[in-house]
Amino acid sequence: MILESRLLRWPDEDACAACAQALAARPALRDAHVALHGGLGAGKTTFVRHLLRALGVRGRIKSPTYTVLEPYDAQGLEISHFDFYRFTDPREWEDAGFREIFGRPGLKLAEWPEHAAGVLPPPDLDLRIEVGEDQTRLVRLDACSPRGVELLP
Repeated sequence: MILESRLLRWPDEDACAACAQALAARPALRDAHVALHGGLGAGKTTFVRHLLRALGVRGRIKSPTYTVLEPYDAQGLEISHFDFYRFTDPREWEDAGFREIFGRPGLKLAEWPEHAAGVLPPPDLDLRIEVGEDQTRLVRLDACSPRGVELLP
């Protein structure tokens, strides 16, 4: 269920970074689930990297495409970055302990959430990125919970 939406336009990566910085400043993000949708190369991982940097993550930020999960700690904030692109077996959800991760406090970022449909809990915020003809990113933010509404710009 969508409670509220925003439409944004990112003409360049600086606009993506600014959006990530604004989201990082929101207290509600500390215990949120953000789902990121978009085709290959749309900018999901780029957005996550900017968000993690804005939250204080240092060092290399890897894409979890092959590992499904990359955990981070930013000044005591537990962050779980998922990429479900290669996720094909719902049994992996239980076997890998993902239910427990989503059940405890912290920020959960899920790329390709549609590949884990049926096992993934509903997000607080759905972020959908489309690439325009001029490579501008058209971004739709859908708040799916009261916490999601608090996250909207």
